[in-house]
Amino acid sequence: MALVTCNCFTISNGEMQDVGVGLYPSMSLLNHSCDPNCVIVFEGYQLLLHSVREIQIGEELTISYIESLMPSNERQKQLKRQYCFECDCLQCQTQNKDADMLAGEEQVWNESRDAVTKVKNLKSPEEWEQVLVTCQTLLNNNADRLPDTNIYQLKLLDCAMDACINLGLWEQALHYGNRTLEPYRFYYPSFHPLRAVQMMRVAKLQCSQDMFHQALETLKQAYNIMKVTHGMDHSLVQTLMELKEQCEAGMRAQ
Repeated sequence: MALVTCNCFTISNGEMQDVGVGLYPSMSLLNHSCDPNCVIVFEGYQLLLHSVREIQIGEELTISYIESLMPSNERQKQLKRQYCFECDCLQCQTQNKDADMLAGEEQVWNESRDAVTKVKNLKSPEEWEQVLVTCQTLLNNNADRLPDTNIYQLKLLDCAMDACINLGLWEQALHYGNRTLEPYRFYYPSFHPLRAVQMMRVAKLQCSQDMFHQALETLKQAYNIMKVTHGMDHSLVQTLMELKEQCEAGMRAQ
């Protein structure tokens, strides 16, 4: 069981949501870095490895075993707990983004962190309204106390966006989605699948509001990332191109 825990990969769908785990022996040879030179995406159950920057001859290929949107000490705890090692990558040594991740009043972001943990367990259709109320209350109360770059504020924005989408509140969902884009750009490197997926989600919401010019620009940015992180043949890239065609048709109809 310990071997499985240390070597399995979390399988994700097109929107990078976890749907299962799998063992991929050759990929288990890759070591971890919090600032990796490769990323993993899935096409169904097929694991795809893509480089996201120029790799020198003899340079080791690395991936991130964990979600990077955590302060250094939290990343170290998770790596130690699940994989039994401590990371000594440059990002962990410098802790260069920790201050931004935990910006604002500690008591306030502690409340936000607890709320995120709570609402993540509320995903049935009848509970989405409760999720939205919880998120909106904290976001409104913390408007002048936490920047959107605080990771718990950012996760609240993501939860509020998800709740609005599930409740069909497209305009509100777009409002929260737009607020996430700059923090995503700040925390994730130029080529990261999560950043591209978030842009694509926002573009869909822009289309729903007939904001076709803005949607096309957002899709263009997402495409420039996805062609590196996913590859041109990935089904999500094909979906993006179909959405682009819908936006262009909408512009012609206006």
